[in-house]
Amino acid sequence: MPVISQPEFLRGEGRTNGLGDIQFTAFLSPAKTKGLVWGAGPIVQLPSNTDKVLGNDRWGLGPSAVALRIQGHWVYGALANNVWSVSSSNHDPSYNKFLLQPFVNYNFSDGLYVSTAPIITADWKANSDDRWTVPLGGGVGKIVRFGKLPVNFQTQAFYNVEKPQNGADWTLRLQAQLMFPK
Repeated sequence: MPVISQPEFLRGEGRTNGLGDIQFTAFLSPAKTKGLVWGAGPIVQLPSNTDKVLGNDRWGLGPSAVALRIQGHWVYGALANNVWSVSSSNHDPSYNKFLLQPFVNYNFSDGLYVSTAPIITADWKANSDDRWTVPLGGGVGKIVRFGKLPVNFQTQAFYNVEKPQNGADWTLRLQAQLMFPK
């Protein structure tokens, strides 16, 4: 569930805080793998935003895939998806959006890790010079336990080396993720 704090686009508009649209992905993958772990399945976008600035009121659907490899302390791979709007709207335009998230983690023995996981996006309906957002950066994280429940805390910062005309120069990602291992 994305919690967003969006700076103003126009002077006097003010900052907008709230929930963005939820994206749910279900992956099917082999029960047993050797080396490469992979999965594929649908991604569904739910129009759950609390403010029109933070999302779109259309439902979305598309394919998603992930692949990763674990070698010693290293984990690396990529996630990719494309979401098309599939419902009508009286307010928001249709969309066709691509996401690629390559990731590399180096895990230390005490739950601490360094990571880069930039979210590269393309808006296929935008003009070609406003289509791509390409960030560069990384950060740190730590998995801690509250009783038996592991929680992944992470912070990463990214500079957008390519962005739409009104896109952000920087992105800061703060994450708290509950983990439910079997």
